Amino acid sequence: MMLKSTLSAMALATTCLALPVQALDLDSMSEAEREAFRTEIRAYLLENPEVIMEAVAVLEQREAAAQQQDDVALVEQNREALFDDGHSWVGGNLEGDITLVEFMDYRCGYCKRASPEVEALLAADGNIKLVIKEYPILGEASVLASRFAIATQQVAGEDSYKALHDALIAFNGDITEPALRRLGNALELDTVAILAHMSSPEVDQVIAENHQLAQKLNITGTPSFVMEDQMLRGFLPADAMQQMAAQIRTQ
Repeated sequence: MMLKSTLSAMALATTCLALPVQALDLDSMSEAEREAFRTEIRAYLLENPEVIMEAVAVLEQREAAAQQQDDVALVEQNREALFDDGHSWVGGNLEGDITLVEFMDYRCGYCKRASPEVEALLAADGNIKLVIKEYPILGEASVLASRFAIATQQVAGEDSYKALHDALIAFNGDITEPALRRLGNALELDTVAILAHMSSPEVDQVIAENHQLAQKLNITGTPSFVMEDQMLRGFLPADAMQQMAAQIRTQ
């Protein structure tokens, strides 16, 4: 409907110079005048089809600009929950001038692809802080993995969480409790204590807060990123994120 309205407005502007001023009052047109007007529009578009793509491009640019403005406002409204919630794992350069927040799910194929790109970004830039948000949305196995990861962080600490996080990102099998136990044992974690903590209110709270935050930010898929005040919805390679970081630094 938006495209149709745009094209109609465009055609009207194009033909306004060719028609008498009084003929532009659509309500006062006769049927014959209306038909002539429609014919004129159609003929113009058939002779100049590139105008349609130009109109679509302008519309997409305006929509992207409006979305970016909305995203900036959403980030500002939820700044503390995004960058300093007190429970998310934080890595990279803790004193970095740019903070990158990642919403991820261990069963998400694009999250697995994004992980080495994020690591490459951190290594190449050296001045970016990373915040990881556990955001399980792909079924019970996703929730199980996130519960185990969050419990590991709360029971065993930040380094143990990162080691397990990386192992889960690389893991391609079925996520089950026995599989998680084997991963934990391989990392020499206290899997008994971690498994016992998985259903605790503290773990429940982290998952609930992350889901509430994602809902406020209109995040519906993974991976999703927030770089300072910019939303990055979906997978991006390291060079694209580097370009965005450079743009942010020049603002």
